[in-house]
Amino acid sequence: MRLTRFLMPTLKEDPSEAETISHKLLLRGGFIRKVASGIYNFLPLGFRSLKKIENIVREEMNRAGALEILMPLVQPAELWKETGRWDAYGKELLRFKDRKEHDFCLGPTHEEVVTDLVRKEVKSYRQLPLILYQIAQKFRDEIRPRFGLLRGREFIMKDAYSFDADVKGLEKSYELMYETYERIFKKCGLRFRAVEAHTGAIGGDVSHEFMVLAETGEDTISICEHCGYASNIELTPAISSESYPVEAPKPLEKVYTPGVRSAEDVAKFLGFPLAKITKTLIYIVEEREPIAVVLRGDHELNEVKLDKALEGRPFRMAKEEEILALIGAHPGFLGPRGLKIKIFVDRALVNFPNFVIGANEDEYHYLNANLGDTFQATLIADLRKAKEGDLCPNCGKPLSFTKGIEVGHIFKLGTKYSSAMKATFLDRDGQEKPFVMGCYGIGVSRLLSATVEQNHDKDGIIFPWALAPFQVALLPLNREFIDKAEVLYYKLNSRWEVLLDDRDERPGVKFKDMDLVGIPLQVILGKAFQEKGEFEIKVRRTGERILVTEERLEEVISKKAEELQREL
Repeated sequence: MRLTRFLMPTLKEDPSEAETISHKLLLRGGFIRKVASGIYNFLPLGFRSLKKIENIVREEMNRAGALEILMPLVQPAELWKETGRWDAYGKELLRFKDRKEHDFCLGPTHEEVVTDLVRKEVKSYRQLPLILYQIAQKFRDEIRPRFGLLRGREFIMKDAYSFDADVKGLEKSYELMYETYERIFKKCGLRFRAVEAHTGAIGGDVSHEFMVLAETGEDTISICEHCGYASNIELTPAISSESYPVEAPKPLEKVYTPGVRSAEDVAKFLGFPLAKITKTLIYIVEEREPIAVVLRGDHELNEVKLDKALEGRPFRMAKEEEILALIGAHPGFLGPRGLKIKIFVDRALVNFPNFVIGANEDEYHYLNANLGDTFQATLIADLRKAKEGDLCPNCGKPLSFTKGIEVGHIFKLGTKYSSAMKATFLDRDGQEKPFVMGCYGIGVSRLLSATVEQNHDKDGIIFPWALAPFQVALLPLNREFIDKAEVLYYKLNSRWEVLLDDRDERPGVKFKDMDLVGIPLQVILGKAFQEKGEFEIKVRRTGERILVTEERLEEVISKKAEELQREL
């Protein structure tokens, strides 16, 4: 491809709207352009990389025996009402009516549609196991789209669904998809980790997330380097390595704490360590029942664990006016003593002596509170997020924590959807049974951003070989070299994907643009070519520069290409 015939509108400055590295670089490199909040055009460079991701995904899914289909973006409400998700899913589900006043939505996921398809077409155990997948547009009306492709409203996703006759069959399908996902992300040239994860709105019993490791990731991953345990921090049991001192209970003491509402401020005012301060949070369950959650000031509530403690009942944090009406004090001065509501206590407070609680009166706290003496717990459970110093639930060794970006998620759904939608088949004994299902997603467009988050430097993107929009950039730095570059272009383009920068631009502009868009190898016709007839090969990832004769040019490019494909 000649750059004079290609659309690559690079930008010199970071766009003001961009928050993350990938958002900035994909905009600056001319890969994407914003259409509306969370909705983007893919320009030629972006589309080429996107198609490479799709092709890798498609190749490995087909290799696993999955069958590709295509389902509609627009879905009828009737299917969603069968599973109860029409009302439960929330405002992320974009609902609308057609001209006949029938209810529809733009599909954020396709469990209902694919289950409806299979219940109509598959009748016997002889047709199982079955894995169907698609690579298609999705839409989720995010309340706050941000980070470009990482959290958009419209996105491209590979979603697959397995149908088996029993749980044993599901186990095999799940393991097959797990292995397939590992091959996909390895082929993409990415550093990743599979971790245990929360099932969320999709449902099911077991799930794993596949995380691209990146310092800028939104998710925190806990890892045990000793035994290999890994999970999203949402799911990690918080097992402390601390041991509390044996200390006799002291008399409860009410103290004046003017204007200090955060745990940090209370600790500073009293001269205590933050761990000695507790915070009491008020939540409203099912829009009618208030509960209190109590944990140490240096700990953070894990709402996924609270959801488990509440057995999936919907909840939200109480508003300040609701707290005032219920307790008569502002947040920051709340405590569990004397409350007439259920009190959920994090287990870190068990045997923790003489801590500080709010007095349920503005400007006051209590010193020397003790669980079981000062107040009683309705429930004691693991409610906090794991943190540095906590121990592995499998082997007891210290956990380490890193950041990641979720690019894939697999679920064991069981019969959640098939039972609700009466999707059944006849087993070997002629008995009618619901399909046992699994669900497997990859964020294809999200994967493009995650790749950039993991692979960049101060000059721009550094694409892995497999995902680069072009593999070789051919840069004649003088108009006199264009004819030679044209001959070389035809020769190299028969083996690699080559972008010829035939623009009448200064060398500095050409170098900056090629570094920005991240093409793995640059072949430069510059001073060395003029003086000695030699070509300069620059490796984008390492900055290595090699001078070669024309006779050895293809040999060296081939060698460097092999190295780049092996390195990750």
